Amino acid sequence: MRKYLFSLLFGTLFSIPVLACLNGEQMVLANQELLYVDFDGEVPYGHQIGSKEELEEFLLKLKKGYNKTKEIDYLSDEGYILILLGRYQEAIDLYKKIESLEPGRYSTASNIGTAYELTGNNKEALKWIETALKIEPHSHLKSEWIHINILKAKIRGVISVSSIDLIGKDFGNEKTPQSTLSKDDLQLLKMQIYYQLNERMTFVKPKNTIVAQLLFDLGNIALLMNQKYDAEKSYLQAIEYGFENSILDERLKLSSQTLAKNGKQISHNMKESVENNRIGLSFFALSLILFFKFRKKIFSLFK
Repeated sequence: MRKYLFSLLFGTLFSIPVLACLNGEQMVLANQELLYVDFDGEVPYGHQIGSKEELEEFLLKLKKGYNKTKEIDYLSDEGYILILLGRYQEAIDLYKKIESLEPGRYSTASNIGTAYELTGNNKEALKWIETALKIEPHSHLKSEWIHINILKAKIRGVISVSSIDLIGKDFGNEKTPQSTLSKDDLQLLKMQIYYQLNERMTFVKPKNTIVAQLLFDLGNIALLMNQKYDAEKSYLQAIEYGFENSILDERLKLSSQTLAKNGKQISHNMKESVENNRIGLSFFALSLILFFKFRKKIFSLFK
């Protein structure tokens, strides 16, 4: 009976059609435990982390690991877990301690910048993210310039952000997106936006104008490259995050692989697709939580 239940869990976890599979980027903690594995592909969903209880368990193990080894990586990972738990000031204080022990670490500057941004202190966040970029300009697929643009827009108090504000490019107001960028440049920009969104969507939930705009831009690039599946998913996520523009309706029609082509009202289908996407992601997240919760028992079945 137990084997049947675990088989069912595995089948559920890895056969949901509306989502990509879990073999994308992963994070292995200092104690060699796996914190998350991202969805494969180039559509961002945020890092798929476990429950609060699991994060607290990771935190205890990392504390024990640091007390035993005195390796800074344990402290750094502990700070990241604190951010995931929403304990931003604790994370900031810990990273300041790390900076005093071992100055100039990229992970310190990057993560403390994120923590400050999540507290609403965008000026301090900008200082640390700019420092991180100087330490390691090639990190995050050289995409931190987008993070810097986001922070600058926030500091200026921009209410309605544009593509120019965030990525310095615009894809026009025509029915189809327009660009003079080469295919290689488009792909690079797509991956840079993807990376920034995948990080941001771990912490920022709908609705959010910055995430919505970047998702719209991500969809535009995918459509320009004839990657219609990616374009449709990104456009639908942009709607979920609050993007409102009639141009999106037209471009979603061009990218859609699921909407009817017989003239049915597009707005109804858009809402239905967004809801299906949300339900599918929620169901997958539940399956993932169950997998992590019972992973020790699952793996014991194969011994």
